[in-house]
Amino acid sequence: MEVSMEEKKKKKSLMHWVLLLLNCFALSIGTTAGPLLLKFYFHHGGKRRWLSAWLQTAGFPILIPPLWVAYRRRPDPECHVTWKLCIASLVLGLLTGFDDFLYAWGIDNLPVSTSSLLISSQLAFNAVFAFLFVRQKFGPYSINAVVLLSLGSALLAFHTSGDRPTGVTSTQYAVGFILTIVAAALYGLILPLIELMYKRTTRKITYTLVMEMQVIMSFAATAFCTVGMAVNKDFQAIGREAKAFDVGEVGYYMGLVWNAICFQLFFIGVFGVIALSNSLLSGIFIAVLIPVTEVLGVVLYQEKFSGEKGMALALSLWGFVSYLYGEHRSMKKAKEKTLSESAEAGLDEAL
Repeated sequence: MEVSMEEKKKKKSLMHWVLLLLNCFALSIGTTAGPLLLKFYFHHGGKRRWLSAWLQTAGFPILIPPLWVAYRRRPDPECHVTWKLCIASLVLGLLTGFDDFLYAWGIDNLPVSTSSLLISSQLAFNAVFAFLFVRQKFGPYSINAVVLLSLGSALLAFHTSGDRPTGVTSTQYAVGFILTIVAAALYGLILPLIELMYKRTTRKITYTLVMEMQVIMSFAATAFCTVGMAVNKDFQAIGREAKAFDVGEVGYYMGLVWNAICFQLFFIGVFGVIALSNSLLSGIFIAVLIPVTEVLGVVLYQEKFSGEKGMALALSLWGFVSYLYGEHRSMKKAKEKTLSESAEAGLDEAL
C-alpha cells in the first residue's frame, strides 16, 4: 500500500512537471513570436491599433474543442467555474483588453527591441504586486533573479536613444514609450490577481478550470476591443488595408491569423504557469525571453545588436538559472522535511 501511494505521488509529480514544461513552451512561443508578428503588421503598412489589440485575445476559440472534450470526460459542475470566478474573470478580461490596446499603441511607435525592453519592466511591478496580494515569499535566489533581470533591462535602456523609427515624431515616440510602461505595470498587476483568484476559489484547480477562466477573460478582452474597433471603424478599413499591405493580401490575413494564435499560446502559457507554480515564475519567464525577442528583432527587422544587448542576454539567462536553482533547493528542503516528519511519525508509532 505504501509503495502504491509512493508511485502515485511520483506519477503526479512527473505529470506536474510535464504540464509546467509544456506551458513554459507555449509561453515562450507567445512571448517571442507575438510581438514580432504585431510589429510585422505595423512594419508593412498596418495602422489599426484597436485591431492589433483585438488580435491579442481573439484566438480564444481554439480552446473550445479541448474544453468540449473535458466536459464530456468530467461533467461534474463542481470541477468548473463558479459565478464569482466568472465575474472576476470578466473584470480581469476588461483590464486585459485595455492593457492590450496600450501595448498595441506603444509597439506602433517603437522598435520591437525597445518595446520588449519596456515590457520586461513588468517583472518589477509583478514582484511588488505579488508580495502585496498573494504574499509571495522571496528567497535569496528569487531576489537575485529579479535583480539580474532588472539589470538586463536597465542595460538595454542605454541603446534606446536614436532608435526612433522613420516617420515617427518625437511626441509619438514619447507617448508610445510612456504607454508601454503603463501597459507593463498593468500586466504586472493582472498576473498576481490571476494567482489570487486561484487561491481564493473553493474549487480544485484543474486544467479545465484554468482554460475556462482563460476563455472568459479572453472573451471579455475581445469584446472590449471589438467595441473600440467598431467606434474607430476598423472593420470597414480591413479590406482596404489588406489591398495596400506591403506583402500582399495573403500575407496580411496570414499575419492576422498567426498573430491571434501566437498570443493565445502566450495566454495559455501564462495561465498554466501561474496555476502550476506562481505569477512570479511567469513574470521571470517572460522577462528572460526579452533578449531572445531582441535578437530576433535584429535578424528580422535589421535593428542594431549592441554590446548592451549581449550583456542583457547573459544577465537574463543567469537570472533564470538562479531562480531555477533556488526552486530546486526549496523543493529538496521540502522533501527532506517531509521524509524527516514521516520517519519521526513512524518512530512514535513503534514506541
